[in-house]
Amino acid sequence: MAFGTGAALLDAIVLAVVSKEEEGTYGYKITQDVRKAIDVSESTLYPVLRRLQKNQNLIVYDVECGGRNRRYYKLTDIGAGKLSEYREEWADYSSKITKLFSGEELT
Repeated sequence: MAFGTGAALLDAIVLAVVSKEEEGTYGYKITQDVRKAIDVSESTLYPVLRRLQKNQNLIVYDVECGGRNRRYYKLTDIGAGKLSEYREEWADYSSKITKLFSGEELT
C-alpha cells in the first residue's frame, strides 16, 4: 500500500476489531482480522496490543484452550470511548480526503 499506517490508525483498527466480540478475542484472530484491511505483521500488532492495554483501552485475560492458555483482549469502557473518538475523527478525515480526490472544494 502506498499510504503509511501510523500508530493512531493502528490503534483505531485494533480497537474496532476487538469491539466486534463482546467477550473479547485472541491475538491471532485479531491479526487475521486486521490483515483483511491492511498488510501488517504479528510483530507489529503485539506492541499495539500492549500499548492499548497499558493505556487502559483493553483488558487482557487468559483462557485454557486445548491444554494451553490463549490470551484474550477485551475492550474497556475507556477503550470504547477512544474508539468512538477515532470513528468521529476518521469520518471527518476520510470525507475531506474523498472530496479532494474527487475534485470537490473543501468548505
